[in-house]
Amino acid sequence: MNILVLGSGGREDALAWAILQNPKCDRLICAPGNAGMEAMAECADLDICNGGAVANFCEENAIDFVMIGPEAPLAAGVADRLRAVGISCFGPSAAAAKLEASKAFTKEICAAVGAPTAAYARFTDAHAARDYIAAQGAPIVVKADGLAAGKGVIVAMTEAEALAAIDTMFGGEFGAAGAEVVIEEFMEGEEASFFVLVDGESCLPIGTAQDHKRVGESDTGPNTGGMGAYSPAPVLSDAIADMALEQIIRPTMAEMARRGMPYQGVLYAGLMIRDGQPRLVEYNVRFGDPECQVLMMRLGAQALDLMMACAEGRLDEMAVNWADDHAMTVVMAAQGYPGEYAKGSEIRGLEACPRDSAHMVFHAGTKAERGRVLANGGRVLNVTARGATLAEARARAYDMIDRLDWPEGFCRRDIGWRAL
Repeated sequence: MNILVLGSGGREDALAWAILQNPKCDRLICAPGNAGMEAMAECADLDICNGGAVANFCEENAIDFVMIGPEAPLAAGVADRLRAVGISCFGPSAAAAKLEASKAFTKEICAAVGAPTAAYARFTDAHAARDYIAAQGAPIVVKADGLAAGKGVIVAMTEAEALAAIDTMFGGEFGAAGAEVVIEEFMEGEEASFFVLVDGESCLPIGTAQDHKRVGESDTGPNTGGMGAYSPAPVLSDAIADMALEQIIRPTMAEMARRGMPYQGVLYAGLMIRDGQPRLVEYNVRFGDPECQVLMMRLGAQALDLMMACAEGRLDEMAVNWADDHAMTVVMAAQGYPGEYAKGSEIRGLEACPRDSAHMVFHAGTKAERGRVLANGGRVLNVTARGATLAEARARAYDMIDRLDWPEGFCRRDIGWRAL
């Protein structure tokens, strides 16, 4: 079959890699792709948020299945357009994608079903938001309501930081995403990610992971899109996962269906766990990045079968076959990230890193130019490895990093520290 993957990041490179492991894939096209995807598949220059353009491309290239990676095309209704012309795709409708596109909407859903989450208030006026912060005190969490590429959340440990976040958001740094702000109670505990496939009716858990959001070691510095991840997450035990499924995820899915917006795709629940109890931090309507990289390394070829069953409403027929192993990914980012950073530096040494079922360097912000691989983003590479233990996966990942020659990049050296 012919498959199209939409996106250009490390998440999509990992999805493309997993799809290629499955013999059902005859032809793989990635749009727009990056240097890593270009090395293993065809790449196409396509506006992935334009549903009409994507649908036309699929018809011209006889595409059988579309995997939508990022949140922006989902919020733009690309999945709706594809389904309207009979093209099978993986990803929720624009209406269902509001679970990520609007944090206030998610809070409404949680309130309707009694799902445990942080207390909150929502604001479109900066003065009212500042007054609320003054009344509540710190620590407190300030979130841009809309999509902000993973950067619209400020965990403010002081009132001054919270007030500065209000100024930043209402000042336009996040564009329309910051026109409304959600201010939440600061939840204590350990955060982990829970991934569940949903086909409109059935829910199938497919794995857990733990991300490292802060740019600095020991989880210090500003939030980023993610500096590394590992799977499984020990803090998210089977018992806690079952609790999250019954108290948070299934009720949410039932409420979405009741509202006429049934959910179909992967649901990524960020959970805060304290004293064995999960509370919802946020929903995302796509795979996490870099969590997807460790999940795909562990799922391999079966990932395509699971995603197709999800798209076709057959999840009740499926089971996930996990190897008893661990995976870790370490993000290499351009110096200066998540602030100002330079593009165009050459990355050498990639050929010295193994590429097999236990070792992969997934590309995120890269481009190929005259036989060279150049940095083309903030988060640039996802160095990923599997092992019988997390310590073994970690050792393999950092061994690959040490083979790379890219002085303009950096990484955290403590990924997995909570578990190890």
